Amino acid sequence: MEKVKIYYNKDSDTMDIWFGNPEDEVISEEAGEGVILKKNKFGATIGIEKLYVSKTVGVDTPLPVELVVA
Repeated sequence: MEKVKIYYNKDSDTMDIWFGNPEDEVISEEAGEGVILKKNKFGATIGIEKLYVSKTVGVDTPLPVELVVA
């Protein structure tokens, strides 16, 4: 398994978690409650996007840092 990569975008207040190659994404599928599944051409989930991260963790403003873990 490849390394898990986590990206937080404070402008859109979203977090992307990739456990596959982001370049392989061909379709996004809403899973509910601000969660989007990122899938490759075979339909396998290779990443997850979480919307409204600040609201989810209970803070009033977007998180103050850009987070990249590789």
